[in-house]
Amino acid sequence: MIKKWINNLSYTRIIAFSFLLVIVVGSIFLCFPFSSRNREWTPFIDALFTATSATGVTGLIVYDTFTYWSIFGQIVILLMIQIGGIGLMTIISMFAIFAKKKIGLHERMILMQSSGNMRISGIVKLVKRIIMGTVIFEGAGAVILASKFIPKMGFWEGLYNGIFHSISAFCNAGFDLMGKYEEFSSFTGYETDMIVSITIVILIIIGGIGFLVWDDILKNKYHFREYSLHSKIVIITTVVLITLGTVGYYLFEASTNLRELTIPEKIISSLFMSVTTRTAGFNSMDLTTLSESGSILTMILMFIGGSPGSTAGGIKTTTLAIVIIAAFSMSKGRNDVTVFKKQLEESLIKQAAVITYVYLAGVLTATMIICFVEKISASTVMFEVISAAATVGLSKGITPSLGVFSKIILIVLMYGGRIGGLSLLLVFGEKKKEAPLKRPLEKVMIG
Repeated sequence: MIKKWINNLSYTRIIAFSFLLVIVVGSIFLCFPFSSRNREWTPFIDALFTATSATGVTGLIVYDTFTYWSIFGQIVILLMIQIGGIGLMTIISMFAIFAKKKIGLHERMILMQSSGNMRISGIVKLVKRIIMGTVIFEGAGAVILASKFIPKMGFWEGLYNGIFHSISAFCNAGFDLMGKYEEFSSFTGYETDMIVSITIVILIIIGGIGFLVWDDILKNKYHFREYSLHSKIVIITTVVLITLGTVGYYLFEASTNLRELTIPEKIISSLFMSVTTRTAGFNSMDLTTLSESGSILTMILMFIGGSPGSTAGGIKTTTLAIVIIAAFSMSKGRNDVTVFKKQLEESLIKQAAVITYVYLAGVLTATMIICFVEKISASTVMFEVISAAATVGLSKGITPSLGVFSKIILIVLMYGGRIGGLSLLLVFGEKKKEAPLKRPLEKVMIG
């Protein structure tokens, strides 16, 4: 009966419900006294907020992860981050592959959508590469980070911190255990540590470019011309955003956060912020002292996010690229949108416009409501709202003080941001067959 009901669901709804299932189960575990350090029950709304943030690989928190949650609670959060990062269906398929069970067409279609692949052929091989790549990258990151943490924390604690932060960085989650030095401090204490900063940056970039791009790079190596159009757009847009972001932070924070650093340290700190703001959620600068220009830059980068089929959120790099390219094409009077000698489908341009609109509408609506309820400045609230909707996790410190209603709004934004704005509309909408007729055309003035 249950299997029949699941088979009747659309692939988008199955993926959305799988994330919801992980959030509910995680929330229940986090409520119990053994999940907190003080062995007290955690209010369900706060457990739900944390579980949604972890599964949605966001990083917004109502409690400092180290000082509030016990080791058990931290491990529950880490498991949700890992599941949220690569997807529940991918993990289930991994066990099915290891058990040598056959993966049917229905399961392959779900995997195709959840992994961001555009074709069903070779999907099982892609899943194997995703799992293998995740283990290799997270393992390598854990070893490098542990080598820096162990001298300061001791062997077992340093190793645990290396594993935790490697998974959190690769999954673009932004959860950290640096509260042992100062609550909600993130990586501000490691701002000038080249090895830690660069390792975190590389993990975030690899996790944020998308599984399809991994596969393309693995197949075609350094032959850029052989890459798919998707991979070309993702790589170029990512490089441009990282470069512009680094230059922006270097200039805007020169007289504030970067004032006392050397030039190499300024570059590394700016690079770290440029990369992590696009959905990873760590910070090496004090966000409360960001310049106004730095705050705006952060919100723009958060809104854009990572790439499709990755561990990242936001409107995605490809959406931004398509919207900009389409705008340039229209400004030149062209009806067709062409990139790398390939024409984009009209439906893609419509989807990019709709996704951008959905995120903008969600951010503005949520900001107005929370400002009305909480009586906090619009810029501070919008920073928090964009962080939630784009599954980033950066905060100017207002999350713990928000009321229940505001937390619920952020929970909905984090959940919607993880499964995607367009996917969220499809979950609640029902696709109907179009009537076999066409209505008369009529023009409307716009612009």
